[in-house]
Amino acid sequence: MRKINCKRLWLLVLATGIVAISASRPAVAIQQPDVQVPSHPLTFGVFVAQFDSGGTFKLKGDRWPTLTGTWKNKDDEIELSTSGGPKGCEVTGRYRLRIDGKHVSFDLVSDECTPRRMILDRSTWSPAGEVKTTAARRVVRTASARPPVRPDPHSPIGSWPSFRGPQASGVAERQNLPDRWNGKTGENILWRTPIPGLAHSSPVVWGHRIFVTSASSSDPNATFRPGLYGDGDASKDRSSHRWMIYAFDKRTGKILWERTAHQGVPVDKRHIKSTYANSTPATDGRIVVAWFGSQGVHAYDVKGRFLWKVDLGRLNFGAYDIPTYEWGSASSPIIWNGLVILQCDTQDDSFILALDADTGKTVWKTERDEIPSWGTPTVAITSAGPELVTNASNYIRGYDPRTGKELWRLGRSSKITAPTPIFTDDMFVVVSGRAPERPIFVVRAGVRGDLTLPEGKAESEAVAWSKTGRGSYMPTPLIYNGILYVLANNGLLDAYNLRNGEELYRQRLPVVGSGFSGSPVASDGKLYLSNEDGDILVIAAGQKFTHVATNSMGELLMATPALSEGVMYVRTSASLFAIGRKQ
Repeated sequence: MRKINCKRLWLLVLATGIVAISASRPAVAIQQPDVQVPSHPLTFGVFVAQFDSGGTFKLKGDRWPTLTGTWKNKDDEIELSTSGGPKGCEVTGRYRLRIDGKHVSFDLVSDECTPRRMILDRSTWSPAGEVKTTAARRVVRTASARPPVRPDPHSPIGSWPSFRGPQASGVAERQNLPDRWNGKTGENILWRTPIPGLAHSSPVVWGHRIFVTSASSSDPNATFRPGLYGDGDASKDRSSHRWMIYAFDKRTGKILWERTAHQGVPVDKRHIKSTYANSTPATDGRIVVAWFGSQGVHAYDVKGRFLWKVDLGRLNFGAYDIPTYEWGSASSPIIWNGLVILQCDTQDDSFILALDADTGKTVWKTERDEIPSWGTPTVAITSAGPELVTNASNYIRGYDPRTGKELWRLGRSSKITAPTPIFTDDMFVVVSGRAPERPIFVVRAGVRGDLTLPEGKAESEAVAWSKTGRGSYMPTPLIYNGILYVLANNGLLDAYNLRNGEELYRQRLPVVGSGFSGSPVASDGKLYLSNEDGDILVIAAGQKFTHVATNSMGELLMATPALSEGVMYVRTSASLFAIGRKQ
């Protein structure tokens, strides 16, 4: 029998007694000190907040109603009561507070006041006047070990190489399209091919190939919400995705190849009306380039062989006023003279980037002071040489596309910009639809310097004419036979004389449905306008409004059609359609 160590036994008895005595005593709560809210002004996005030590607060922001009321905090929570304001704001809101040095963060506990919740939830506030520091952005390139020889391009005849075709014009003549078709019955539908995933990107065409992109979620219930509404919420979809590039035979609809450009959980959130594949690809007949925002820029030759990819890091394309509202990317790449050009305006930094189309190497990068934007840039050959024009909030700008040097800038635009600049007859047309500005600018080519119009002026030597309150929010305008057509999301179609801005007509379309996001295209004296419900309206071009037909695709439609050699290619939420006269 083993001997018991008396010293060890005595220690065991002593420890047991201590535990028993401790358990019999009531627990003493440790009082946590209340988190102290700074009384100096704090800033977040366009907002300034001040919490007075006497228990009152004021929250104000550019183009937002001012909220005032009282506050009190206990432990790590703050309660806010607002006097007046929208419905629900009279109810006390509760937030969890975090103090990190000079910065204050708010996380929602409960709040029925919509504007207060939108502004405060997940927000981090800084002392007014604090200089924001942004880490240098790293551009990381990966290329194939031995770049394959790129194939010779087919003839550019019939090509539609990037968003809305050459120079984003949206025009292709001699298509002889039918006036009527039906996606359900098959009337004048040459073929239909299903496409997995969600995407608002549009098809592009070169030779016998059509290229489209998509983002396929591992969640079978992943979706988006179409319609006319003002919610800025992000989707809750954080599932793993595959970002895809597809090549189709445009004659048959057969998939020629498909490539997974990237796979994983999205780096960012997306708007509830958006997808993770909003940007239209671009091609020059040799290479096809797709940009998936924070998931990178990916290049393949037109036969599907990998060429290169460029990782630009995290790109936060969020609301200009509330930075926590992530909306995702939408600007599309363009290819010009051997350069892949990207417009990248984010919450952190903004720049225009030109990559070598063969290698993906950076040729030039021009920094710019901008807030997030979603429009695609345009390069046009003007009487003064090539100009690259970008649509953005602080300034519409013109650059030399060969070097990235800024040539001119024009202020007084909207705070949210999405339409693409268009060009004809040595004039650029740039619009945007965020109230209250909602401008239309017609800018003469070859001008230089700051072209911003003085208050109350609508034209100058540089600006042929302009209007406020008439710009479109999503659809890119269309110039056709000397008339500028501007299509609003809510189905208002305006027609102007391009030369002098005279209004020819303003017409509410007979079918509006959930509104218009896709951009109009034109051919053979007719306009084609696509609404989100999948109805494509055929309108006669000219100085008077004439509705010719309305044709249903039977599926949601957010993208812009492509026109090529007698066929309209329509990418819906689930399919790629070819519309044309059956032989």
